[in-house]
Amino acid sequence: MTFPHAHLLGIEPLSQGDITAILDLAEEYVTLNRSDAKHADALVGLTQINMFFENSTRTQASFELAGKRLGADVMNMAMQASSIKKGETLIDTAMTLNAMHPDLLVVRHPQSGAVDLLAQKVRCAVLNAGDGRHEHPTQALLDALTIRRAKGRLHRLSIAICGDIAHSRVARSNIILLGKMENRVRLIGPPTLMPTGIAEFGVEVFDDMRAGLEGVDVVMMLRLQRERMDGGFIPSEREYYHRFGLDAEKLAYAKEDAIVMHPGPMNRGVEIDGEIADDINRSVIQDQVEMGVAVRMAAMDLLAQGLRARRAA
Repeated sequence: MTFPHAHLLGIEPLSQGDITAILDLAEEYVTLNRSDAKHADALVGLTQINMFFENSTRTQASFELAGKRLGADVMNMAMQASSIKKGETLIDTAMTLNAMHPDLLVVRHPQSGAVDLLAQKVRCAVLNAGDGRHEHPTQALLDALTIRRAKGRLHRLSIAICGDIAHSRVARSNIILLGKMENRVRLIGPPTLMPTGIAEFGVEVFDDMRAGLEGVDVVMMLRLQRERMDGGFIPSEREYYHRFGLDAEKLAYAKEDAIVMHPGPMNRGVEIDGEIADDINRSVIQDQVEMGVAVRMAAMDLLAQGLRARRAA
Protein backbone atom coordinates (compact mmCIF):
# COMPACT_ATOMS: atom_id res chain seq x y z
CA MET A 1 0.00 0.00 0.00
CA THR A 2 1.19 3.51 -0.84
CA PHE A 3 0.82 5.84 2.14
CA PRO A 4 -1.05 8.87 0.74
CA HIS A 5 0.17 11.50 3.22
CA ALA A 6 3.31 13.64 2.99
CA HIS A 7 3.34 14.24 6.77
CA LEU A 8 2.00 12.69 9.97
CA LEU A 9 0.55 15.70 11.78
CA GLY A 10 -2.46 14.11 13.43
CA ILE A 11 -4.87 11.20 13.43
CA GLU A 12 -7.73 13.21 11.99
CA PRO A 13 -6.61 12.99 8.30
CA LEU A 14 -5.99 9.23 8.48
CA SER A 15 -8.45 6.66 7.18
CA GLN A 16 -9.04 3.22 8.69
CA GLY A 17 -6.81 1.85 5.94
CA ASP A 18 -4.01 4.29 6.77
CA ILE A 19 -4.14 3.35 10.45
CA THR A 20 -4.15 -0.36 9.66
CA ALA A 21 -1.21 0.04 7.25
CA ILE A 22 0.92 1.68 9.94
CA LEU A 23 -0.01 -0.93 12.54
CA ASP A 24 0.60 -3.86 10.18
CA LEU A 25 4.07 -2.57 9.26
CA ALA A 26 4.76 -1.88 12.93
CA GLU A 27 4.07 -5.56 13.67
CA GLU A 28 6.97 -6.44 11.37
CA TYR A 29 9.20 -4.03 13.25
CA VAL A 30 8.18 -5.53 16.60
CA THR A 31 9.59 -8.81 15.31
CA LEU A 32 12.75 -7.08 14.06
CA ASN A 33 13.28 -5.27 17.37
CA ARG A 34 13.06 -8.56 19.27
CA SER A 35 15.70 -10.20 17.06
CA ASP A 36 19.47 -10.11 17.52
CA ALA A 37 19.94 -7.99 14.38
CA LYS A 38 17.78 -4.97 15.11
CA HIS A 39 18.62 -2.96 11.99
CA ALA A 40 16.94 -2.35 8.63
CA ASP A 41 17.76 -0.05 5.73
CA ALA A 42 14.49 1.80 5.08
CA LEU A 43 16.04 5.18 5.95
CA VAL A 44 19.61 4.63 4.75
CA GLY A 45 20.92 7.81 3.13
CA LEU A 46 18.24 9.99 4.78
CA THR A 47 18.70 12.60 7.51
CA GLN A 48 16.33 12.78 10.48
CA ILE A 49 16.28 15.87 12.70
CA ASN A 50 14.53 15.75 16.08
CA MET A 51 13.39 19.18 17.31
CA PHE A 52 11.87 19.10 20.80
CA PHE A 53 10.78 22.52 22.07
CA GLU A 54 9.42 20.75 25.17
CA ASN A 55 11.34 18.41 27.43
CA SER A 56 10.83 14.75 26.59
CA THR A 57 12.49 11.50 27.54
CA ARG A 58 10.37 8.63 26.22
CA THR A 59 9.21 10.14 22.94
CA GLN A 60 12.53 11.65 21.90
CA ALA A 61 14.47 8.50 22.80
CA SER A 62 11.92 6.38 20.95
CA PHE A 63 12.14 8.46 17.74
CA GLU A 64 15.94 8.54 17.94
CA LEU A 65 16.17 4.77 18.37
CA ALA A 66 13.62 4.20 15.60
CA GLY A 67 15.56 6.33 13.13
CA LYS A 68 18.92 4.72 13.96
CA ARG A 69 17.52 1.20 13.64
CA LEU A 70 16.28 2.11 10.15
CA GLY A 71 19.69 3.46 9.14
CA ALA A 72 19.01 7.22 9.18
CA ASP A 73 21.55 9.88 10.09
CA VAL A 74 19.87 11.22 13.25
CA MET A 75 20.51 14.65 14.76
CA ASN A 76 18.92 16.01 17.94
CA MET A 77 18.61 19.80 18.08
CA ALA A 78 18.63 21.25 21.62
CA MET A 79 15.77 23.69 21.14
CA GLN A 80 15.72 24.71 24.81
CA ALA A 81 19.01 26.53 24.18
CA SER A 82 18.43 27.41 20.52
CA SER A 83 18.09 30.64 18.59
CA ILE A 84 14.35 30.51 19.34
CA LYS A 85 15.29 31.73 22.81
CA LYS A 86 17.09 34.64 21.16
CA GLY A 87 14.02 35.76 19.24
CA GLU A 88 14.16 33.68 16.07
CA THR A 89 10.70 32.94 14.65
CA LEU A 90 9.43 29.51 13.67
CA ILE A 91 9.53 30.62 10.02
CA ASP A 92 13.20 31.57 10.37
CA THR A 93 13.83 28.13 11.86
CA ALA A 94 12.11 26.51 8.89
CA MET A 95 14.30 28.43 6.44
CA THR A 96 17.42 27.34 8.34
CA LEU A 97 16.25 23.73 8.25
CA ASN A 98 15.66 23.88 4.50
CA ALA A 99 19.28 24.91 4.05
CA MET A 100 20.32 21.73 5.89
CA HIS A 101 18.30 19.51 3.49
CA PRO A 102 16.73 17.15 6.06
CA ASP A 103 14.45 14.34 4.93
CA LEU A 104 12.47 13.68 8.12
CA LEU A 105 11.68 16.25 10.78
CA VAL A 106 10.28 15.17 14.17
CA VAL A 107 8.83 18.08 16.15
CA ARG A 108 7.36 18.56 19.62
CA HIS A 109 6.11 22.05 20.42
CA PRO A 110 4.12 23.59 23.30
CA GLN A 111 1.84 25.54 20.93
CA SER A 112 -1.04 23.85 19.10
CA GLY A 113 -0.62 24.24 15.34
CA ALA A 114 3.10 25.00 15.40
CA VAL A 115 4.05 21.67 13.85
CA ASP A 116 1.52 22.19 11.05
CA LEU A 117 3.03 25.63 10.33
CA LEU A 118 6.51 24.13 10.06
CA ALA A 119 5.21 21.42 7.73
CA GLN A 120 3.97 24.12 5.36
CA LYS A 121 7.41 25.74 5.20
CA VAL A 122 9.94 22.88 5.14
CA ARG A 123 10.85 20.64 2.22
CA CYS A 124 10.73 17.30 4.01
CA ALA A 125 8.36 14.91 5.77
CA VAL A 126 7.22 16.13 9.21
CA LEU A 127 6.08 13.98 12.13
CA ASN A 128 4.17 15.55 14.99
CA ALA A 129 5.61 14.38 18.32
CA GLY A 130 3.00 16.41 20.24
CA ASP A 131 1.82 19.99 19.81
CA GLY A 132 0.16 21.79 22.71
CA ARG A 133 -3.26 20.37 23.49
CA HIS A 134 -3.83 19.43 19.86
CA GLU A 135 -2.54 15.96 18.94
CA HIS A 136 0.09 13.30 19.62
CA PRO A 137 -0.54 10.89 16.73
CA THR A 138 2.23 8.34 17.28
CA GLN A 139 1.15 7.89 20.91
CA ALA A 140 -2.38 7.04 19.77
CA LEU A 141 -0.98 4.65 17.16
CA LEU A 142 1.25 2.84 19.65
CA ASP A 143 -1.70 2.63 22.05
CA ALA A 144 -3.77 1.16 19.23
CA LEU A 145 -1.10 -1.44 18.46
CA THR A 146 -0.87 -2.34 22.14
CA ILE A 147 -4.64 -2.81 22.35
CA ARG A 148 -4.80 -4.82 19.13
CA ARG A 149 -2.06 -7.19 20.29
CA ALA A 150 -3.61 -7.64 23.76
CA LYS A 151 -7.22 -8.01 22.60
CA GLY A 152 -6.77 -9.51 19.15
CA ARG A 153 -8.72 -6.70 17.50
CA LEU A 154 -9.11 -2.93 17.39
CA HIS A 155 -12.82 -2.52 16.87
CA ARG A 156 -16.03 -2.80 18.89
CA LEU A 157 -14.25 -2.59 22.21
CA SER A 158 -15.33 -0.53 25.22
CA ILE A 159 -12.46 1.77 26.20
CA ALA A 160 -12.30 4.17 29.14
CA ILE A 161 -9.92 7.15 29.06
CA CYS A 162 -9.57 8.51 32.58
CA GLY A 163 -8.17 11.66 34.16
CA ASP A 164 -7.04 14.99 32.79
CA ILE A 165 -8.87 14.99 29.46
CA ALA A 166 -8.91 18.78 29.07
CA HIS A 167 -5.16 19.25 28.82
CA SER A 168 -4.26 15.98 27.09
CA ARG A 169 -3.26 15.76 23.42
CA VAL A 170 -2.92 12.00 23.99
CA ALA A 171 -6.62 11.83 24.87
CA ARG A 172 -7.62 13.82 21.79
CA SER A 173 -5.64 11.64 19.38
CA ASN A 174 -6.92 8.46 21.02
CA ILE A 175 -10.53 9.64 20.94
CA ILE A 176 -10.23 10.30 17.20
CA LEU A 177 -8.42 7.04 16.39
CA LEU A 178 -10.59 4.78 18.52
CA GLY A 179 -13.71 6.40 17.10
CA LYS A 180 -12.52 5.80 13.54
CA MET A 181 -12.03 2.13 14.41
CA GLU A 182 -15.64 1.77 15.67
CA ASN A 183 -14.97 1.52 19.39
CA ARG A 184 -17.13 2.73 22.26
CA VAL A 185 -15.15 5.42 24.10
CA ARG A 186 -15.90 6.61 27.63
CA LEU A 187 -14.23 9.62 29.22
CA ILE A 188 -13.96 9.69 33.01
CA GLY A 189 -12.78 12.64 35.07
CA PRO A 190 -13.82 15.61 37.18
CA PRO A 191 -15.87 18.27 35.36
CA THR A 192 -12.99 20.75 35.83
CA LEU A 193 -10.76 18.50 33.70
CA MET A 194 -13.31 17.77 30.98
CA PRO A 195 -13.25 20.07 27.91
CA THR A 196 -16.44 21.84 26.91
CA GLY A 197 -18.34 20.30 24.01
CA ILE A 198 -16.53 16.96 24.36
CA ALA A 199 -19.76 14.99 23.87
CA GLU A 200 -19.74 16.17 20.24
CA PHE A 201 -16.90 13.69 19.65
CA GLY A 202 -19.37 10.83 20.08
CA VAL A 203 -18.09 9.76 23.49
CA GLU A 204 -19.79 9.04 26.81
CA VAL A 205 -18.78 11.26 29.72
CA PHE A 206 -18.66 10.17 33.39
CA ASP A 207 -17.58 11.91 36.58
CA ASP A 208 -17.74 8.67 38.58
CA MET A 209 -14.98 6.07 38.09
CA ARG A 210 -17.05 3.07 39.11
CA ALA A 211 -19.90 3.87 36.73
CA GLY A 212 -17.51 4.71 33.90
CA LEU A 213 -15.42 1.57 34.28
CA GLU A 214 -18.40 -0.78 34.39
CA GLY A 215 -17.75 -3.57 31.85
CA VAL A 216 -14.94 -1.90 29.87
CA ASP A 217 -12.23 -3.84 27.98
CA VAL A 218 -9.49 -1.22 28.29
CA VAL A 219 -8.66 1.30 31.03
CA MET A 220 -6.39 4.10 29.80
CA MET A 221 -5.14 6.39 32.57
CA LEU A 222 -3.74 9.87 31.89
CA ARG A 223 -1.18 12.01 33.66
CA LEU A 224 -2.25 15.19 35.42
CA GLN A 225 -0.83 17.89 33.11
CA ARG A 226 0.15 20.34 35.84
CA GLU A 227 2.41 22.30 33.48
CA ARG A 228 -0.66 23.23 31.41
CA MET A 229 -2.88 24.15 34.38
CA ASP A 230 -3.24 27.78 35.39
CA GLY A 231 -5.67 27.37 38.27
CA GLY A 232 -7.13 25.05 40.91
CA PHE A 233 -8.47 22.22 38.79
CA ILE A 234 -8.40 19.67 41.63
CA PRO A 235 -8.78 20.22 45.38
CA SER A 236 -5.71 18.09 46.23
CA GLU A 237 -3.78 15.11 44.90
CA ARG A 238 -5.06 13.03 47.81
CA GLU A 239 -8.68 13.83 46.98
CA TYR A 240 -8.03 13.27 43.27
CA TYR A 241 -6.61 9.79 43.94
CA HIS A 242 -9.53 8.94 46.20
CA ARG A 243 -12.05 9.75 43.47
CA PHE A 244 -10.22 9.18 40.19
CA GLY A 245 -7.04 7.23 40.91
CA LEU A 246 -7.08 3.66 39.62
CA ASP A 247 -6.85 1.07 42.39
CA ALA A 248 -7.94 -2.55 42.71
CA GLU A 249 -11.39 -1.65 44.05
CA LYS A 250 -12.25 0.60 41.11
CA LEU A 251 -10.64 -1.70 38.53
CA ALA A 252 -12.92 -4.52 39.71
CA TYR A 253 -15.80 -2.77 37.91
CA ALA A 254 -14.10 -3.33 34.53
CA LYS A 255 -14.12 -6.70 32.78
CA GLU A 256 -12.06 -9.38 34.45
CA ASP A 257 -9.63 -9.40 31.51
CA ALA A 258 -9.49 -5.61 31.07
CA ILE A 259 -6.02 -4.22 30.38
CA VAL A 260 -4.55 -1.12 32.05
CA MET A 261 -2.63 1.53 30.08
CA HIS A 262 -0.78 4.77 30.84
CA PRO A 263 1.26 6.90 28.39
CA GLY A 264 3.77 7.88 31.10
CA PRO A 265 5.34 9.32 33.02
CA MET A 266 3.16 7.99 35.84
CA ASN A 267 2.40 9.70 39.13
CA ARG A 268 2.00 6.64 41.36
CA GLY A 269 -0.47 7.19 44.15
CA VAL A 270 -2.09 10.08 42.24
CA GLU A 271 -3.39 8.61 38.97
CA ILE A 272 -2.70 4.94 39.56
CA ASP A 273 -1.84 2.55 42.34
CA GLY A 274 1.69 1.19 42.07
CA GLU A 275 0.60 -2.44 42.36
CA ILE A 276 -1.86 -2.01 39.48
CA ALA A 277 0.81 -0.33 37.33
CA ASP A 278 3.17 -3.27 37.90
CA ASP A 279 0.59 -6.07 37.62
CA ILE A 280 1.95 -8.28 34.82
CA ASN A 281 -1.49 -9.80 34.27
CA ARG A 282 -3.33 -6.50 33.73
CA SER A 283 -0.83 -3.73 32.99
CA VAL A 284 0.48 -3.27 29.42
CA ILE A 285 2.36 -0.06 30.23
CA GLN A 286 5.76 -1.53 29.37
CA ASP A 287 4.30 -2.98 26.17
CA GLN A 288 3.30 0.56 25.19
CA VAL A 289 6.93 1.65 25.45
CA GLU A 290 8.05 -1.24 23.24
CA MET A 291 5.30 -0.61 20.68
CA GLY A 292 6.33 3.06 20.51
CA VAL A 293 9.64 2.26 18.81
CA ALA A 294 7.98 -0.09 16.29
CA VAL A 295 5.17 2.34 15.43
CA ARG A 296 7.60 5.22 14.90
CA MET A 297 9.75 3.03 12.68
CA ALA A 298 6.68 2.16 10.61
CA ALA A 299 5.52 5.76 10.32
CA MET A 300 8.93 7.02 9.21
CA ASP A 301 9.33 4.12 6.77
CA LEU A 302 6.00 4.90 5.08
CA LEU A 303 6.67 8.65 4.93
CA ALA A 304 10.15 8.01 3.51
CA GLN A 305 8.71 5.78 0.78
CA GLY A 306 6.38 8.59 -0.26
CA LEU A 307 9.14 11.19 -0.06
CA ARG A 308 11.41 9.18 -2.33
CA ALA A 309 8.57 8.55 -4.81
CA ARG A 310 7.74 12.27 -5.05
CA ARG A 311 11.39 13.20 -5.53
CA ALA A 312 11.78 10.60 -8.27
CA ALA A 313 8.65 11.76 -10.12
